[in-house]
Amino acid sequence: MPVLTLPTAAGGTERYQTHAPKSLKTERSGFSRVAYAAAHVVADPLADYDPWLDTAIDWDATIAYRQHLWSLGLGVAEAMDTAQRGMGLDWTSALELIRRSVDAAQDFDGEALVACGAGTDHLAPSPDLSLDDVIAAYEQQCEAVEQAGGRIILMASRALAACARSEDDYRTVYERILTQVRQPVIIHWLGEMF
Repeated sequence: MPVLTLPTAAGGTERYQTHAPKSLKTERSGFSRVAYAAAHVVADPLADYDPWLDTAIDWDATIAYRQHLWSLGLGVAEAMDTAQRGMGLDWTSALELIRRSVDAAQDFDGEALVACGAGTDHLAPSPDLSLDDVIAAYEQQCEAVEQAGGRIILMASRALAACARSEDDYRTVYERILTQVRQPVIIHWLGEMF
């Protein structure tokens, strides 16, 4: 079995002997709840690119990991700001990830769940953004997720936080979006700490 060298609290290192992996039974049905994993993408380590300017995704490894999660009975929360967006994945790449994941989920006979983040992160930051700009941005991403066949996770919007002046502004935006979608959405609320 492999041996790991781990840091200690005293500033040194110690060796840790790993053990044989346990064989765990997996269940794919009979759950009273649905759990989604916000899985990261796998970078292509051999790609010739500047990671500050572009992304290089190993699509085969990325989709294989999602297939593994589905085989365990988990859903996949795709294109989320807590896993991919804001950490190198722009809206164009996120949409490609959504399309590929939804397509791969078809191999699981309807048992693989894919819910996809829809937000406003493709808007260029500007002090002139309006509620109409935010609504249009949400509409664009929600429509793209629905066209791809994914379920919408409505993410928070920095643009909305910047231009909203009252609770009524939030109500206006969310009401407009929620009355247009085809099926119920998941509201992604990270809480006040964010």
